[in-house]
Amino acid sequence: MEDEHLCVRCSCLGRTCCQWSEVYVTPGDVDRIAEHLERSDFYEYREPSDSDYAAQDDDPAWQHYVFQPDGMRRVLKRRHGGDCTMLGPSGCRLPWEVRPLVCRIYPYDYDEIGIKPQLLHGCPVHLLKPGQSLITLLDMNVDAARRWHRQLYEEIRLETTADVDRVDLRPAC
Repeated sequence: MEDEHLCVRCSCLGRTCCQWSEVYVTPGDVDRIAEHLERSDFYEYREPSDSDYAAQDDDPAWQHYVFQPDGMRRVLKRRHGGDCTMLGPSGCRLPWEVRPLVCRIYPYDYDEIGIKPQLLHGCPVHLLKPGQSLITLLDMNVDAARRWHRQLYEEIRLETTADVDRVDLRPAC
């Protein structure tokens, strides 16, 4: 088991990010996934199951664009046990370039300003061997995460519930 990929070892410990996360999908994510799946019944609008998540105010742009006035936001559907409907026996069934942007960025933490220096807590870093880096082991790089981050915030601004006349949340050029 020690030679298996970290995500496989993580799944043996219990629920993974693909099983406990409510994955927000941007309008662009919806288009990419719908084109790949040739259907559009993979998402729904729901309130966050974690009220603390909905109450966070550390990213005003996220709050303004992602959440509708009734507190709902567009997320991937989940199966009865909580698994993401895109989760297959060997991981995500979507090709990397089709996956939701928030999934591609994970485990990087971020806000509208950019990628934060600390990673999100969720990956079982205690399973890393001495000297191993989580980002290296996951074959990720910060430049790709920054690119996806820019794309994510461009796409959340496409949300139709946003008040387009508000300029206070737009980044300075």
